[in-house]
Amino acid sequence: MKFAGINLADPKIMGVINVSPESFFKGSVKQKEEDLIETALKMVDEGASFIDIGAKSTAPYLETQISVEEETKRAVWALKALREHINVPISIDTTNAKVAEAAIKAGADIINDVTGFKGDPRMVEVAKEHGVPVILCAHRQVRDFTDPVHEVITALQESLQIAYENGIEKDKIAIDPAIGFLRPKWPPWYEWDSKIIANLNLLKIFGLPILIGISRKSFIGAITGRKDPMERLAGSLGATAIAVWNGANIIRTHDVKETLDAIKIAHFIKRFRE
Repeated sequence: MKFAGINLADPKIMGVINVSPESFFKGSVKQKEEDLIETALKMVDEGASFIDIGAKSTAPYLETQISVEEETKRAVWALKALREHINVPISIDTTNAKVAEAAIKAGADIINDVTGFKGDPRMVEVAKEHGVPVILCAHRQVRDFTDPVHEVITALQESLQIAYENGIEKDKIAIDPAIGFLRPKWPPWYEWDSKIIANLNLLKIFGLPILIGISRKSFIGAITGRKDPMERLAGSLGATAIAVWNGANIIRTHDVKETLDAIKIAHFIKRFRE
């Protein structure tokens, strides 16, 4: 299995860099070109196979509204700064087709759409026109709060239908179960996210690479009592190991070196499961 030309025989890492000061984890935010380039080079050196650039926070519990012009400006600046320095695929994390298209023209290789083609109706057109791989996130109004896995599968089915009907090829798609995004009041969102990670193997029915973003998210804080995202690394690594054990192919993380070790251990031990 491959995604964006990267062999996924072993789980791979997508390093997260934000150029959005409103992002929930301030340690990921880079607003100076020198810091941006240095961080990306370090991530690749430590083992990242992809870099993901976010120019606007998509955290559902934050006030993150900025103009499309501002998001585009940030994204294009970051892509132009990075493109000549790193040779791994770069994804643009955006829900706006205009931003995605500008980012692709500036050097982005992948569209990472947390609305799964359900936000901006032009997003699928941009993906098709430019022939780029896409990451489709589970996105929908939750109907059955007691069955997280079924809700995520249904959401992904809806997104994949949009993709296939618009000529997006299967080998250009990865799926993301939206950890941290589907936040019911009951059951508590941290139980919801935990059920998804515990049953991640069920998403294998799609025959697509599974990308999962766990790093320092609020469910880690809720379970461990660590309110500060800076204190959630150990919890993130524990959840990462479980996700890999259950079939994750790409781990999206702020902490490349430590996460790669966790991935290697989980993947190695999994080989001996009987």
